[in-house]
Amino acid sequence: MTITIEQPQLDVVVERKVTAGGDPAELVLDGGFVVPDANAFGKTFRDYEADSERKETVEDFYRVNHIHQTHEFVSRMRAEYGRLDKTEMGIWECIELLNEFVDDSDPDLDMPQIEHLLQTAEAIRKGYPDQDWLHLTGLIHDLGKVLLHPSFGELPQWAVVGDTFPVGCAYDECNVHFKYFEENPDYHNPKFNTKFGVYSEGCGLDNVLMSWGHDDYMYLVAKENKSTLPSAGLFIIRYHSFYPLHKHGAYMHLMNDEDKENLKWLHVFNKYDLYSKSNVRIDVEKVKPYYMSLINKYFPEKLRW
Repeated sequence: MTITIEQPQLDVVVERKVTAGGDPAELVLDGGFVVPDANAFGKTFRDYEADSERKETVEDFYRVNHIHQTHEFVSRMRAEYGRLDKTEMGIWECIELLNEFVDDSDPDLDMPQIEHLLQTAEAIRKGYPDQDWLHLTGLIHDLGKVLLHPSFGELPQWAVVGDTFPVGCAYDECNVHFKYFEENPDYHNPKFNTKFGVYSEGCGLDNVLMSWGHDDYMYLVAKENKSTLPSAGLFIIRYHSFYPLHKHGAYMHLMNDEDKENLKWLHVFNKYDLYSKSNVRIDVEKVKPYYMSLINKYFPEKLRW
């Protein structure tokens, strides 16, 4: 399925309505979804300086993350996990594994990941009832966090979650807790510390190494298992944590035309991913049949992980 969006506006979130069938003539963000005033802790969303229960944990996470996410590390992780030889299981089995984990990089929520997945998917479902691929993307976008599980090597959180960014070129100052990059060896390497680094203008994000974590891993799983999600769905999975791009507009010099088109959908998705986080629980058994039908539509029964 090819997704096209007219009149791209890359600096703002789109607010037009999607027609049924997949080619959006217009995109509407609201659909009855109201952005809450505060996160689950009563604070502003993504406020990394606010005094909250999570502040110290989150900042320490980014300190370690920024020091260790190097071009060499990412290349090694992609080679190892790109083999998809850890296990075989279905999408819903993977969702259930995430019941055990809380994301240490998230200042807005401290509930198990399955709650966030269902909150995101259900919010999108209400706003975009005809875009079933987007509902499923909301449900599965964080499944790569199974990298935290012992069966997948029990990677540390700094190698699984958090905002993502390109490696192999200069780190943009809009990155959260940018100061800690100064302890990363790539920060001082002339091969990697220029605007383009090892890349070229308009090379396309497919050709850019992103910091390693759940986003890139789930993208590899979906792509290599021949998911029939549209390219916009795969783009959302791989770049939904790429806040320097979709919030601040950084690194756009590396994008090609297809990236710019898909970024529209990522802007739409991000509202639901970020602002649907709450302490409201979803009735899993009630919504499971619907999402199982989407899983069967867009994925094989068993996937290599």
